[in-house]
Amino acid sequence: MAPSIPHRIGVDENGLGPRLGPLVVTGVLARVTEAGAARAGRAARGNLAERLGDSKALVAHGNVALGEAWARAIAARAGAAPATPGELFATLTHEGLAVLQRPCPRHVSPQCWGEAGEAFETSDAEVATAARDLDRLAGQGIDVRAARTSVTCTERLNLARAAGLSRFDVDLHAMESLVLALAERAGTEVEAICGKVGGYTKYGPAFGPLAGRLHAVEQEHKALSSYRFPGLGVLSFAQDADANDLLVAMASLVGKWVRELLMARIVRFYGARADGTPHAASGYHDPVTSAFVDATLVTRQAREVPDGCFERAAAAPTRKR
Repeated sequence: MAPSIPHRIGVDENGLGPRLGPLVVTGVLARVTEAGAARAGRAARGNLAERLGDSKALVAHGNVALGEAWARAIAARAGAAPATPGELFATLTHEGLAVLQRPCPRHVSPQCWGEAGEAFETSDAEVATAARDLDRLAGQGIDVRAARTSVTCTERLNLARAAGLSRFDVDLHAMESLVLALAERAGTEVEAICGKVGGYTKYGPAFGPLAGRLHAVEQEHKALSSYRFPGLGVLSFAQDADANDLLVAMASLVGKWVRELLMARIVRFYGARADGTPHAASGYHDPVTSAFVDATLVTRQAREVPDGCFERAAAAPTRKR
């Protein structure tokens, strides 16, 4: 039996709270059967749970090969054959490279977009395993069709903050934009499940791309908030979605790889330390990142890198909704 809503989307964010690097929001679209829709709304089981689940448990800074494997397998399933990480990112980007690079000062652009020295880290065998997983999921009624990622760089986050938007607002608006784009690709109404944004319970007042669009509130609770939009479908925000929804988990893993790729470009742009050893930084609030910020100060000043292109302004207090 075909489901009442034949397409499902899982969306999650990576990099909401760091000091450096972009905010990445990723969505995965699948065509689902009735049984597949129910299966997608549960955590992975058996061997699949070792490769698909909460990205915080399965990958970490410096080791995101699993996220790369899923990204490459999804791209291949969609008919793409990227030969480099940069080409893979180009197949994933929602905004498009030209839009992402447009606000960058020419002399600073390589900080975020320099591809020199990049290479895939995942083995062909790992990608083949992810491809087989996708085939098995398709056999269970979850046919993954596409993955797309939205990137908001540090400069854009800072500009949004100056305009009165919190990083939670930016995160939510990116999720909305991805759902609209993937729903258009699907050509049908969709059921979209997103990870909960901040402490929000009531999302309507904070909507951006969906602001003013007719919708009905289905429920608004701490664990789950859901909204029905005529012509679009159902949009839900679920607590711990990356651990309990297959497509959200997949989106989170792919997004983790994207953020790691872009953060590595920032680190690589500043070369080596004075003693010749390479810099390292996750971008999060940790001692290694703090040391990286301090160690690159002279270089940033010499290269005239604007502070707003390098480090996020302190987050403003956010009111719960």
